Amino acid sequence: MAERIDYIEFPSGAIGQSSAFFEKAFGWSMVSYGPDYQALEGAGLDGGIDGSADRVAATVAVVRTDDLDDAERRVIAAGGVITQPQFDFPGGRRFHFREPGGNELAVYVSREA
Repeated sequence: MAERIDYIEFPSGAIGQSSAFFEKAFGWSMVSYGPDYQALEGAGLDGGIDGSADRVAATVAVVRTDDLDDAERRVIAAGGVITQPQFDFPGGRRFHFREPGGNELAVYVSREA
C-alpha cells in the first residue's frame, strides 16, 4: 500500500463543545475513547478530536503506512523532524513529525496490518 492521508485530528481545549459543534453543524457522530478523545463518524474521512493536555496545537493529518520504521527513516531522510517518537495507541503504533514548511503530521501502522 502506498502511504495516504487516512485520518485527521482536531485539537480542542473544550472537547465536549467541539464534539457538540460537529454533531450539530454537520451531523457527525462521536465515539468516546475516554475523557480526552472522541472519534468522528460520518465525516467522510476518519478522524478525531484530541482534548489531551499534550495535544498538538494545530490540526494533524495522519498518514497510514504498512511499515512504520521504513516510513520514519524516509521522513528523516527527506528533512522531516520527529516531534513525537513512535508510541502505541488503541489502533496501532504511530509517530509525529514536522515537515520543513512547519506542518505537523503523523504516520501510523494499524494493528490490523
